[in-house]
Amino acid sequence: MNRKLALALALVFVAGGNALADDITVDPHTFVSTASRAQVREELRQYRQAGVNPWADDYDQVAHAARTMTRAEATADFMAARNDVAAFTGEDSGSGFLARVAAARPHPRATEIAKAE
Repeated sequence: MNRKLALALALVFVAGGNALADDITVDPHTFVSTASRAQVREELRQYRQAGVNPWADDYDQVAHAARTMTRAEATADFMAARNDVAAFTGEDSGSGFLARVAAARPHPRATEIAKAE
């Protein structure tokens, strides 16, 4: 019985066909640079001179960010948004908060019947 099973498996694998590798995909559009060799070298020199590699694992994004807000402004902004953030990250994902906000402001009528004159 084992011989018949082995022969059947061998026939299945052989009859499965050959797996042939295909050619590599070649892009039909050739690359045409818009910068000269001198421009590329100058950009590389400036990049190396800056000493900052944004692709490095230890790149610190905050160190090179331009700060336009003072600490007091950031604290005030956080304090103003704190209740909203707590509402949206709560158990109901903010649906109760949105219902309260919607109830507090007047809703314009969705449809308006022709005005009687």
